[in-house]
Parts: sequence; C-alpha cells; structure tokens
Amino acid sequence: MKSRLATILCTAAVIMASSAITQAQTVLKWAHVYETSEPFHTDSVWAAEEINKRTDGRYKIEVYPASQLGKEADINQGLKLGTVDVIISGSSFAARDYKPIGVTYFPYIFRGPDHLIAYTKSDVFKRLAKGYEDKTGNHIAAVSYYGTRHTTSNKPIAKCADMQGLKIRVPDVPAYLAMPRACGANTTPIAFAEVYLALQNGTVEAQENPLTTIEAKKFYEVQKNIILTGHIVDHLNTVVSKTRWASLSDEDKKIFGEVMQEAAERTSKTIAGKESGLIATFKEKGLNVAEVDKADFEKTVMEKVKFEDFGYEKADWEAIRAIQ
Repeated sequence: MKSRLATILCTAAVIMASSAITQAQTVLKWAHVYETSEPFHTDSVWAAEEINKRTDGRYKIEVYPASQLGKEADINQGLKLGTVDVIISGSSFAARDYKPIGVTYFPYIFRGPDHLIAYTKSDVFKRLAKGYEDKTGNHIAAVSYYGTRHTTSNKPIAKCADMQGLKIRVPDVPAYLAMPRACGANTTPIAFAEVYLALQNGTVEAQENPLTTIEAKKFYEVQKNIILTGHIVDHLNTVVSKTRWASLSDEDKKIFGEVMQEAAERTSKTIAGKESGLIATFKEKGLNVAEVDKADFEKTVMEKVKFEDFGYEKADWEAIRAIQ
C-alpha cells in the first residue's frame, strides 16, 4: 500500500513538474519570405532548435517560411505590432525607419562577401545598428550574406555605356535602380514572379540578381549573357522585435545573439560556396559569362548618383569602404 502510494505521489510530482515546464515555456514566431529549401530557412530552423536547447526548453520558436505570415513589408510591420518576434529582412526595409542604414545598398560599397562580413564586426555597423535600434527598439542580432547581384542580358556588356537604352527589369528599390540608371538603362519594375516570362517574350532584355537566384529561377534559359557587374553585395538582417528583446534577460540575450550569429555564418558560407561553383555551371550550359570593368561602372555611379537623394551619409560610405 505504501509502495503504491509512493508511486502515485511520484507520478503526480512528475506530472506537476512537466506542467510547470510547459507553462514556463515561451512560444515565439520567426518569419521570413524565403522557401523551405533555402539556407535562410534551414538555418533559421537550426537556430530555433539551438535556442531551445541552450535555454533548457524555456523558448520554443516556430519558424514561418515562404511569406506565411505576410510579405516582407508585412513582417516588418509585424515587429511593430507584436505579431512576430523575429524576422529575416533586408536593410532596405530597415532604412524605411532609419535611412542611414540603407547606405549598405549603395552600388560598389562592398568589395565582396568577406568585406560585408568584416563590416558586420565593425564600429560603423554597431553605430548604424544602434541608430536603427534607437529609432525602432528592434534589435539587429545578425547579418547574413544574400549574394552578389549581377546582370543577365541578351546583348553583351563590357562597360557601363553598353547599358545605354537597355530594357532591364530592376526591383523598385532606389539603391537597386542606381547603377542601371546611371549607365543609361531603361529600368522596368516587373513583379518578380513575372520576370522569366518578360525575358522570354522580350518585354525586357535584361535583369539583375545574385547567381543563386539566376539559377533557381532559370533565367539562364532565356538569356545569353551573364555579366559579372557585382554592383551590390546583398545581405539580410536577423531582427528581434522591440518587445521581445526587452523581455529577455541579459543571459538570454547573449544566447539569442550567439545562436543567431552562428546561423548567419552558416548561411553566408553556404551561399558563398554555391556562388563559386555556379560560374562554371553556367559556362557548361553554354552561356557567355563575362567580367566587366567595375571601375568604369563605379566611376559613373559616383558621378551621377548623389548620397543625399537617398538620405545616406557619405561619411558612412567612406568608413565602410575603408574596412579591411
């Protein structure tokens, strides 16, 4: 009888302990717009699991990919409304709240992915990220390399002047439009889902995107040339909402920050590695993959594009360019 009573009491204690753990667990929402096959998602899932482990199960993070909680503008708004806790999003959206941080999209500001990563460890990044945090309360926990944007076209391009009159699809984002317009191209803001068809039927004769996107969307099937303009070294921020970041203890902030930075490093390595192999892949498919005189492109951009038109500070551009 005593043995049975002890068993019952022990079972009850286990149930109560389990219930206490469940009640203590905080569920968070992590949202992004990328597909489940992409490292931005797989590494977010890894980070969610790792945070759960390192906090002894106190946080359960549910990752919502592929715009399940809305488009990029929606999830940025969700940070303000408290409907999401963590998002992955570009600095062009952060710049809507704090313009100076958008300087990282200025053409030819970064020499490549290594320079971008060096920037994320610099004082200028800390200052710009703090400016964004002071303005919004949201915390940029990590930065991932997204890819270097290049141009595809049905006509060969060797220098900036060769883009004169070129009908090119470019996202309707000022910094993305800067280089093509400086070179005299006719930019067209076609919806991303319609770009392949627009290239195929000649509505536009060129577009620009990272090599990984050119492969994923099969733009190489309807273009003859891949021109390595490398005009923007693109990146994404992992951002924690104001309310969520404020609710974390110093210990948990350290855990979240370390894990998110580790996830960003994993993503950056994957993207850079994939890009390095794609040039050979495109050549094998019979495309003309051409280097360009980047100095010529950069000179034209600097002559024709004004920092004040974007709300950027030239001092920030110079500081970033100087990072080794």
